[in-house]
Amino acid sequence: MGEEHQLHYNEPWIMQRADPYVYRHIDGTYYFTASVPAYDSIVLRSSDTLEGLQTAEEKEIWHKHECGIMSKHVWAPELHYLDGKWYIYFAASDVNDVWSLRPYVLECADADPVAGKWTELGKMQKAVDDEFSFENFSLDGTVFESRGRRYYVWAEKVGVGSQISNLYISELETPNKLKTVQVLLTTPDYDWERRVLWVNEAPGVIRHNDRLFLTYSASNTGVHYCIGMLSVNEDADLLDPRSWEKERYPVLSSDADRGIYGPGHNSFTKDEDGNDIMVYHARTESVITGEPLYNPNRHTMLMKIRWSKDGRPVFGYDV
Repeated sequence: MGEEHQLHYNEPWIMQRADPYVYRHIDGTYYFTASVPAYDSIVLRSSDTLEGLQTAEEKEIWHKHECGIMSKHVWAPELHYLDGKWYIYFAASDVNDVWSLRPYVLECADADPVAGKWTELGKMQKAVDDEFSFENFSLDGTVFESRGRRYYVWAEKVGVGSQISNLYISELETPNKLKTVQVLLTTPDYDWERRVLWVNEAPGVIRHNDRLFLTYSASNTGVHYCIGMLSVNEDADLLDPRSWEKERYPVLSSDADRGIYGPGHNSFTKDEDGNDIMVYHARTESVITGEPLYNPNRHTMLMKIRWSKDGRPVFGYDV
């Protein structure tokens, strides 16, 4: 029986796990990580099947520092396998400066990232001529490869007052250092990206027919949270912002009839049958108790991605 017959879509799959990231390794093993409600550690679980991640044992592979950098707000870890080693990209702040979010990197040279030893590489490094990257509130770094080059995309705030969260892209020189000066990919242009907060964050990349689709999340983390999208032909210059096409409207947002609120911060994987799957978090209640950021009820959900005749992803709750 195919895995698609066992999975349940668009309902809580792993409870109270926000910013979910699923990676399927070259040997077929699935790995899962996400932000935990206490924002104090990084966890990993693994399984031979996608469905198996739901009940797999979860292991803490890194814990926050007691003070200084990486001592508060451990957010949105992602697991990547690059050049024969494992890397976890995440953001964290300082207990004495709780909004000083910066991107950090862990490395593991062992075959099994769950049982292996992890080493701190410190803060993500900017390119030599880059004055700006990672100097302000920065988070949600992701890595993808295209045409033999490796790229890093992340969110960073600029401006005054409450500031604006934009998405930037750079080519990577090493897994933890940028090769090129940052390029602005998208800023919150539209009303749906400006609900409560002006936010573009949480990039995720999926490839289809030589075209890259980059999803991102917009607005604050409550019921207004939603998913927008950029796309680009892989033959184009990915560091030229004019190469990218931005969707005018969100590709996924809350659906009160289905009881799904604030969908966002997604990643992509494939099930055992080769179907494209989006892994995202959402809430099941419209009224949030307390500050949305600290309410634990963002649950990991799965969505099967369909593809239109013109090769574009279709995001829908009806599959």
